[in-house]
Amino acid sequence: MDAAVYVKMLHDVDFLNLRKMQYKYTKQQVSEMVMLLRQTEFKALPIQDFSGTPIVWLDPTTRIHMSAYHSLYAQVGKGQAYSLEAMEDEIHSTLDIENIQSSRQSIRRILNGQAPANDEENRIYGMKKGLEYIADPSHPITEENIHTLYMLAVGNFLSENDRLKPGQKYRYDDVFVVGDKIEHQGLPFHKVPLYMKKLVDFIHEASTMNDFLKAAAIHFDLAYLHPYFDGNGRMARMLHLWYLVQKGYPAALFIPLSSYVNQSRNKYYRAYTITEENQKISGVLDITPFLVYFIENVYNHIKPKSAPLKTIECYQEALSKGFITEKEKDLFNFILSAYTDREFSTKQLEKDFNSAAYATIYHFVHKFMKIGLLDSQKYGNRIKYRLKK
Repeated sequence: MDAAVYVKMLHDVDFLNLRKMQYKYTKQQVSEMVMLLRQTEFKALPIQDFSGTPIVWLDPTTRIHMSAYHSLYAQVGKGQAYSLEAMEDEIHSTLDIENIQSSRQSIRRILNGQAPANDEENRIYGMKKGLEYIADPSHPITEENIHTLYMLAVGNFLSENDRLKPGQKYRYDDVFVVGDKIEHQGLPFHKVPLYMKKLVDFIHEASTMNDFLKAAAIHFDLAYLHPYFDGNGRMARMLHLWYLVQKGYPAALFIPLSSYVNQSRNKYYRAYTITEENQKISGVLDITPFLVYFIENVYNHIKPKSAPLKTIECYQEALSKGFITEKEKDLFNFILSAYTDREFSTKQLEKDFNSAAYATIYHFVHKFMKIGLLDSQKYGNRIKYRLKK
């Protein structure tokens, strides 16, 4: 292949979409480009496509902004495993991606410890239990624990036809993702246990692959295998977060990953489609389009929902001087978790915190405004409060 043409193809804006590349160049040139990539550039992973051929990738690590590392390494509140505000966004978004209805009012009810009142709230409750499970670093990623997570978050709230059989970790029949046509066929069910074992082995295997990209590769593989009748997307997104928690990124559950995915939902699904369409042309499952999707639409946009450092320092000083009671400490920690980036009213705080009288709430917000930890904004006859920036 002519070297100049090869270099031009590598720098083409549509390089990762082989169908478009075939229109711009020739099928022969695309075939030769893929052959050269297989010989010199593709990196094989210890996970496989349905034919048993290794899945491959091209290393786009340099595209990840340093801000993504800073955000996920950001220190979070002592004793906090997750942010309630981020959890609310995560639950709402991961369900919305799959067109599953959920209201933020119901999500807040469940997050504040109230019992589910209907099927919608049962699904929310399941997601809450699942996120709490992966927030605990003492839960390593094993096949058994993946099954536990699935049952907590999804499996216990499915219709009878979509449930797993007792004693089985995975589906017992083949499954298809159907839109106007068959979009994707999951791995034949009899192969699922072996491939899931390989996925878990990959998760724990030492790797030169960047943690963020490996998390996205794990995400892709679980969705690609489709080991369940329902809930595969939610499980893939939770496994993505779980891996980052296990790798020691403190802010992983203070960032609603699914919110960023939901904002670019069409690109998310398109990345899956392009990856599988490319395989039909190249004969190799190259997950680079999916990795690049996460770099460009998620990782390079993430910002942890955390209070400004000056506010935290001011709070720590007031705490050390004995100006803050235990109840006020609990209230402020709740605000840090539930209203990190949002306004709230005294009535809303009373309802959401659910463990203090209105008079206590009223005294608290005015005291903390004087200390310099809260700001207020008047809207007609109503006053809203928020963390001081």
